[in-house]
Amino acid sequence: MPKHRLSKRGRYAALATTGVVVVAGAGITAQTSMAATPWPAQKTYTGRAFDACTAPSLNAMKAWKKDGYYSGVAVYVGGKNRGCAQPNLTKSWVKSVDTLGWRVAPLYVGAQPPCQKSRNKERFTAATAASVGVSNANDAVAKASALGMKAGSPIYLNMESYDIADKTCNEATLTYVRSFTRTLRARAYRAGLYGFSSSSAKAIATAKDRKDLPGNLWYALWNGHETTTKDWPWDPKLYTDHSRAHQYKANSKEIRGGHTITVDRNAWDAPVAIIG
Repeated sequence: MPKHRLSKRGRYAALATTGVVVVAGAGITAQTSMAATPWPAQKTYTGRAFDACTAPSLNAMKAWKKDGYYSGVAVYVGGKNRGCAQPNLTKSWVKSVDTLGWRVAPLYVGAQPPCQKSRNKERFTAATAASVGVSNANDAVAKASALGMKAGSPIYLNMESYDIADKTCNEATLTYVRSFTRTLRARAYRAGLYGFSSSSAKAIATAKDRKDLPGNLWYALWNGHETTTKDWPWDPKLYTDHSRAHQYKANSKEIRGGHTITVDRNAWDAPVAIIG
C-alpha cells in the first residue's frame, strides 16, 4: 500500500532486502509477564478486514459496510513513521464506525530497526531499543485512548522488513518489541505485532525465548489465500485462541457502494478495539 507504514519507496526497498465475540482472557495465554491488573474481556473479531493508508471518510465507511464484504478495518493511530495523514481519524469517526458495526484494529508505526534498508523518521539502536520501546508504547496508548479505544484493546506494532539474519540487529529489534509489549501490558492494553512472514513476523514466531513477546501476530503473506490456519508458516500451537490475522493481498483497488479505496485484504481472527 502506497505510504502505508513508511513510504511506498521505503516499504518496498525494505522488502527487497529480505463475526464478533467477547472472550474473557482470550489470547492472554500466549503472553507472559502479565501485569497484575484486572483485564477487561477481550473483544474478538473473526472475518474479513481491510487496512488503507488513510482512514476512509465516514460516507465511504457507511457505503462499504452496507456492501457487506468487510466488517473489520485497521487504522494507523500514530507513530513518527506513519506514512499518511489521517484527516478523518478522530474520536467521533471511531465511535461512528463502531456504531455502524465495524470492528476496528489500531496499528502503530513505531521506530524501525537499525539495519532496515528504508528511509524513516525514527529508528532505535541496540543501546536505545528498550527506552524507545517504552516511549513508543506510551505514545501508542495515548493515541489510541484519545480515539476512544479503551483499556483491554489491542495495539498492533508495525514492524517492517529487516535482515533477521543480522544477529545484532535482530536482538535489538526483539529488545524493542519486548519493551513495547511490557509497557502496553502495564497499561492494560493487549500487544500485537504486524510484520512480514519472511522477516519481522518470522523473528517473533521463531524466537526461542517467548518471554514478553506480543500475544497476537498479524502476518503479511501475499499469497491470495484468505485464511489464518492453512498457510500458517510456524508452530501450529502458537498464536491460537483468536490471536492471528493474515494480510493476504496488498494494493487491491476496490469499488463498493460507489466509493473506491485501495486496500490491503486481511483474514482476521484476533482482538479488536474496545470502543467507549
